[in-house]
Amino acid sequence: MDVIESRVETRSDEYRANYEHMEKLVAELKSELAKAREERSATARARNAELGKLTVQQRLGCLLDPGTPWLEVAPLAAHGMYDGKVYSAGTRAGIGVVGGREVMVTANDPMIKGGTIYPMGVKKSLRCQNIALENRLPYVSLIDSGGAYLPLQSEVFPDADDGGRIFYNQAWFSKLGIPQICAVMGLCTAGGAYIPAMSDHVVHVARTGAIFLGGPPLVRAATGEEVSAEELGGADVHCRLSGVSDYLAEDDAHACQIVRDIMAALPPARKAQIARREPRPPRYDPHELWGVVPRKLSTPYDVRELIARLVDGSEMLEFKALYGPTLVCGWAYIHGYQVGILGNNGVLFSESALKATQFIQLCDRQGTPLLFLQNIAGYIVGKEYERRGITKDGHKMVHAVATATVPKLTVIVGASFGAGNYGMCGRGYSPRFLWMWPNAQIGVMGGEQAADVLISVKSDQLARTGQEPLQPAMIEAIRRPIIDAALKEGNAFYSTANLWDDGILDPATTRDVLGLAIAVTLNAPLEGRDQGQGVFRM
Repeated sequence: MDVIESRVETRSDEYRANYEHMEKLVAELKSELAKAREERSATARARNAELGKLTVQQRLGCLLDPGTPWLEVAPLAAHGMYDGKVYSAGTRAGIGVVGGREVMVTANDPMIKGGTIYPMGVKKSLRCQNIALENRLPYVSLIDSGGAYLPLQSEVFPDADDGGRIFYNQAWFSKLGIPQICAVMGLCTAGGAYIPAMSDHVVHVARTGAIFLGGPPLVRAATGEEVSAEELGGADVHCRLSGVSDYLAEDDAHACQIVRDIMAALPPARKAQIARREPRPPRYDPHELWGVVPRKLSTPYDVRELIARLVDGSEMLEFKALYGPTLVCGWAYIHGYQVGILGNNGVLFSESALKATQFIQLCDRQGTPLLFLQNIAGYIVGKEYERRGITKDGHKMVHAVATATVPKLTVIVGASFGAGNYGMCGRGYSPRFLWMWPNAQIGVMGGEQAADVLISVKSDQLARTGQEPLQPAMIEAIRRPIIDAALKEGNAFYSTANLWDDGILDPATTRDVLGLAIAVTLNAPLEGRDQGQGVFRM
């Protein structure tokens, strides 16, 4: 493979200005992540300690193998929503190592609204289940929840992608043989009682853990019976009488140890095999990404400069380097795992789309995971390009992305607009993981472009009806709200709050995150690849 020779001058004023800009964005990101992890009321902390419970962070510390990596999923879900304090949508979640095996872990945070489930909490649970299903990961649930947040029950309960889907997915976990382990560390109420009931192994903490379809208030209202939570669904009831729970734990730490013992007793994972070699660091410091990425999305730069700071040895075997130059494709290694990389170097022309189609087919046929680095304004438009077939050529690329069966990973490193989002494996095209950088923006189109389109449409309407053209003040009155809305609803924090991605990454950590993610995807077999009639040169 050829070494990518960087042309970035790290002592230039432009590099320094870019670096400082990204440094501020990363500092804001780290501040919000710390707040989501740690900001809890004194009352909630005192109540948690009074009950003898560990914090979520302490529970994770007891559960996960010491010194092993933790790949958190959607840590800023629900950011700024509700009253602004439903941090992480009320649930910490991520992929860690337990008993020597990679697992998906979800943990309700009882210090956030008593662990009640908000609509975004349901969406996050479903996303975590989907990650576990796609990657065949054992699923560990640390339950401590008062059930659905009743004032928003219509957004939590009835639809196909609401709370009931969680239990539907659990049934498929069981059918597919994916282990499910549940630790009941607090309340496990109403529909949530089905989570332990449908798990393979249930660990129940004495005195604090309780499972029941209807809690004491509902029982009192429905039957007049007075009963405590412990009498109704405590550990003794379910470990000794009902048989719902399998293992009795004295406290949270004991419960985590039992979960670890269960995981250690499971058969070892058999990982899929892809091309590998000894890992090597890049020749260029990944922190230099802060200075490589321009401050403005509209400023062009060579995506090879990003690749050089992400891949082993800064080496890549570039595919069709002289053809379709607005898309860079090539094979490289990240932490020793081979990947096929597609990175934007401008808008997508027919040649770019055809190159991508062939490259994706080759990677899919040989079982090489795909990495998409998105910085895309869309496909080229205009009379000439329509006549040359950009619509059908773009369709070929979109079709190849949609039907590729190898693991797909996406990082939005800049713009992600329009059909370019689809062609470069946006959320709708089922990448195993998708992340954004703090500078990234997403939308149908950029704010300036959207404003110009709407002003043009309005001007055409006025001209057809013989009215006066738009005056500068009127143009600005249309333009400014559209641009402001695009900036608000297209930025990385808005995206991650709505779970359009799996988290915002510090660019300097992206290489390590990708290495972990590739390793995780190999828990699922590489199967179902249809060789069809081979690869065509489009």
